[in-house]
Amino acid sequence: MGGVEERGFLRGSDRTGQECAAGSATHPACLAAVPRGAFAGPPTMPHFTVVPVEDKHRAEYDSVEGLSWVDYREPAAVPAPGDSYDTVSSDGHGNHKENSPFLNSSEAGKGGDYYDRNLALFEEELDIRPKVSSLLGKLVNYTNLTQGVKEHEEAESTDGSKKKVSKSPSMGTLMGVYLPCMQNIFGVILFLRLTWMVGMAGVLQSFLIVLLCCCCTMLTTISMSAIATNGVVPAGGSYFMISRSLGPEFGGAVGLCFYLGTTFAGAMYILGAIEILLTYIVPQAAIFHPSGAHDASSTMLNNMRVYGTVFLILMAVVVFVGVKYVNKFASLFLACVVISILSIYAGAIKSIFDPPAFPICMLGNRTLSRDQFDVCAKTIVKDNITVASKLWELFCHSTNLTTENCDEYFLMNNVSEIAGIPGAASGILKDNLWSNYLEKGEILEKAHHPSVDVAGQKNNLHLYVLSDIATSFMVLVGIFFPSVTGIMAGSNRSGDLKDAQKSIPVGTILAIVTTSLVYFSCVLLFGACIEGVVLRDKYGDAVNRNLVVGTLSWPSPWVIVIGSFFSTCGAGLQSLTGAPRLLQAIAKDNIIPFLWVFGHGKANGEPTWALLLTALIAELGILIASLDMVAPILSMFFLMCYLFVNLACAVQTLLRTPNWRPRFKYYHWALSFLGMSICLALMFISSWYYALVAMLIAGMIYKYIEYQGAEKEWGDGIRGLSLSAARYALLRLEEGPPHTKNWRPQLLVLLKLDEDLHVKYPRLLTFASQLKAGKGLTIIGSVIQGNFLETYGEAQAAEQTIKNMMDIEKVKGFCQVVVANKVREGIAHLIQSCGLGGMKHNTVVLGWPYGWRQSEDPRSWKTFIGTVRCTTAAHLALLVPKNVSFYPSNHERYNEGNIDVWWIVHDGGMLMLLPFLLKQHKVWRKCKMRIFTVAQMDDNSIQMKKDLATFLYQLRIEAEVEVVEMHNSDISAYTYERTLMMEQRSQMLRQMRLTKTEREREAQLVKDRHSVARLESLYSDEEDETEPVPENIQMTWTKEKCDAEKRNRGSAVGSFRDLISIKPNQSNVRRMHTAVKLNEVIVNRSHDARLVLLNMPGPPKNTDGDENYMEFLEVLTEGLERVLLVRGGGREVITIYS
Repeated sequence: MGGVEERGFLRGSDRTGQECAAGSATHPACLAAVPRGAFAGPPTMPHFTVVPVEDKHRAEYDSVEGLSWVDYREPAAVPAPGDSYDTVSSDGHGNHKENSPFLNSSEAGKGGDYYDRNLALFEEELDIRPKVSSLLGKLVNYTNLTQGVKEHEEAESTDGSKKKVSKSPSMGTLMGVYLPCMQNIFGVILFLRLTWMVGMAGVLQSFLIVLLCCCCTMLTTISMSAIATNGVVPAGGSYFMISRSLGPEFGGAVGLCFYLGTTFAGAMYILGAIEILLTYIVPQAAIFHPSGAHDASSTMLNNMRVYGTVFLILMAVVVFVGVKYVNKFASLFLACVVISILSIYAGAIKSIFDPPAFPICMLGNRTLSRDQFDVCAKTIVKDNITVASKLWELFCHSTNLTTENCDEYFLMNNVSEIAGIPGAASGILKDNLWSNYLEKGEILEKAHHPSVDVAGQKNNLHLYVLSDIATSFMVLVGIFFPSVTGIMAGSNRSGDLKDAQKSIPVGTILAIVTTSLVYFSCVLLFGACIEGVVLRDKYGDAVNRNLVVGTLSWPSPWVIVIGSFFSTCGAGLQSLTGAPRLLQAIAKDNIIPFLWVFGHGKANGEPTWALLLTALIAELGILIASLDMVAPILSMFFLMCYLFVNLACAVQTLLRTPNWRPRFKYYHWALSFLGMSICLALMFISSWYYALVAMLIAGMIYKYIEYQGAEKEWGDGIRGLSLSAARYALLRLEEGPPHTKNWRPQLLVLLKLDEDLHVKYPRLLTFASQLKAGKGLTIIGSVIQGNFLETYGEAQAAEQTIKNMMDIEKVKGFCQVVVANKVREGIAHLIQSCGLGGMKHNTVVLGWPYGWRQSEDPRSWKTFIGTVRCTTAAHLALLVPKNVSFYPSNHERYNEGNIDVWWIVHDGGMLMLLPFLLKQHKVWRKCKMRIFTVAQMDDNSIQMKKDLATFLYQLRIEAEVEVVEMHNSDISAYTYERTLMMEQRSQMLRQMRLTKTEREREAQLVKDRHSVARLESLYSDEEDETEPVPENIQMTWTKEKCDAEKRNRGSAVGSFRDLISIKPNQSNVRRMHTAVKLNEVIVNRSHDARLVLLNMPGPPKNTDGDENYMEFLEVLTEGLERVLLVRGGGREVITIYS
């Protein structure tokens, strides 16, 4: 040891090295470094060098199941890049540890964190089952969520690229949820339509409208809070919640509805901003001017279309240039809303003792439009002379006081002025309690005001304040509902919240409570402070074209006008910002293929194409140009979204899925159902035809996604609902066997695979699809011979191959591949165990063992007969399509031809039912059905034909009936010869197999059973026919053995001679006679039939006659192109009763 260079324990741990060198052998690091037995002698410090070994395969274990390598050491203890593989490391608590010196180099490189001594039992699986500590290390900051949001990780699309270091979310409840929700909920309706709603519906019905809408959003918020707190909700908000709770079909449908709602909301806010601009701020900016008195509304709509389009383009450009500017100004826009609302409260308080002066001019009880005249009087005194006022000129069309052309109503009624804002102390509330709905074009009148009711001139109607649309409770619900939407703003920001599971419920519920109180108080204040006719005046014509809510505000109406203008502009920008991102999220999920292009955007991820589509859809809303027409449209889409949020919560709660563990505990399925019912009611209350259109759109999207096959597994509630429904149905089926009326063949199709694991006879699947037509149960089963542990991968590949073939042949069903040592055992397992509960197969479809005569190997036909016996023992029906390769494909059509049924023995009516089911398919639809039955000499064939026709009539089956008489005849020489040939062949093959076995033993052949087994056909059982041969046989030839061998050979030659003189068994002769006679009759009558269905005789009870049984079946079906051998399961499957 003296010549070894002493370099301490670690280059990165100088202090420890010095201590050990100085003789501190009891130091923990020294004790860890010294090999076992080093202290057995005198306590002298051994000299040695630890050389770090470079592990070139670090990447192989750096990432375990997608987890990046976790380093738990203190920052100071992390080695420099050059020293990254030092063999002693710190565990983060000041204690040093060293890898075992007995690990190989690669294990040593992995570190003690990877192969822990306590986890030795699991070390072979640590690459697929990581240690809990390493898993938790990555879950802390949600940097790697193993399942559930994998599809939302950016790393999925960028292969191998480094993830950006995300900024830790820092927003709290106030800034992250409460204020954004407030900003989204308060909007254009509050300032432009709430006063009008109170005037039309009255205070009580307005309370009811607000209560309904707020209850809807509150219940939805409770449901949303439960979903949002059930795990981490990544960015995507409501769409993410619904799609992951209800599945991709509902998610896509509701996501697009929510997207359309948000887009139309943008259009509504822009229209609101234009209405404020052109009506209250700069009316002179109008491009189109009315040419006549009745063109005012149409010119206003045209102005809104032009300015709305300009505003939309400007806002889209702002959003395109930079969203950060929109977010920066969000606080300013919210401040405008808050100041405007505060000015309303201030004005209402001031109106108690000092109401603002906004006089209204009344002619009789009719309200006059104040913007067309200045003095509210018929005459004025000018220079001590009474002259006609502007009002007189408008009604009488003259400047002097002549009454010839005057409006009769103008002459008969007095002009008076009343206060537009009487104030909260005036008692006007009792007049505004009740509704006062108007039809379109009706004049606003003040009830109980003195007037003479005479008809006036129609051409003077423009001088009055008129109702521009017909109003009702339902219309007002549709218009008001958008003013309570916006509750999703908090959940949409879930990715930016410090504690989303706490902030979303608290912030959203507080925002709804706040806004609801504001709406209730505003309804009460408007009803208590403002004159009824002014409330019903939508555009403020009676108060000099002032915004009605502005007349109440303090210190000036301009506070509300400017504040509402900026707030609506801000809300429009927010909608144009949020909608494209929602569309991008839907497109990136790839559940709606034609939207894929909208998943792309600028380099920084901004959704450019989605913004373009959003602008185009918003333009449609702007072309409608009427705020009152757009509001119900977006109400529908939002209500649809809220309905499904409630449904998602209710479904998850009732299913009690194991993953449903919300932190928010104040929810209940009954509340969710109530919220869902209110949403549905509001949809049909506000506009039943819009509701139907919205539901139709959602339904079409749902069916489209379902048709396209959205292959997403999100653990959604609908999947859970399907499982619960399936379980319930299976338990119901378990109560007893199905009634004969409900019986239909539930198929287990046994498929044969070749050595490449391809389906050998795909027409079996074609036949199954034609027979089932998508109804009932179809299980496709196959057996792979071998050891399950070794051939599991092959079984998976075979299953996938069969599934692909099922898709091609349009077979709707399930696939099950079994691995068994013996194919016959595997088939028995399938027959016994396929299906679940009452949903089990009752019919087995089995392929015919082609070429069994030519093969020396008896295993294929023995497996066939064994399967027939298994089905009989299990009381299952059996179908054997012979010459299945000649069966028609799904694309062929038989325009003529017959399906012939040969009903020889009755076994439950299967022979009648199968052709009826086949004729439901387009391939066989035009074929006619013929039923033949066999009459013996002592049968009355005429009566049999009548009875059979009656039976078919009662079965409601249309078919021709024929009775074939079979006369007793002597056994022909042909039958005798055929039987003799059959038995000679059977005997010969048996002798050949015996001599073959002897030859194999003589030659001491070593058989590789596994290689042969893979090349054997599916229906073979090697173990049944051959005894195992030892791999090494030591034989010594003696005189006795040689004599015995000669005797064996002599007996073999003798047995071959015996074949010539064999006499056939009488039982076999009789069976052959039946087969030959039946075959003659069937070929004679049905040689040109498209399909022949025939009773399949059962196998002999004595297994010695199995080979003869196969021969009988061959003889029975000779000369027929397509034959279906049918064997009933021992129960009636068809009934004459209804």
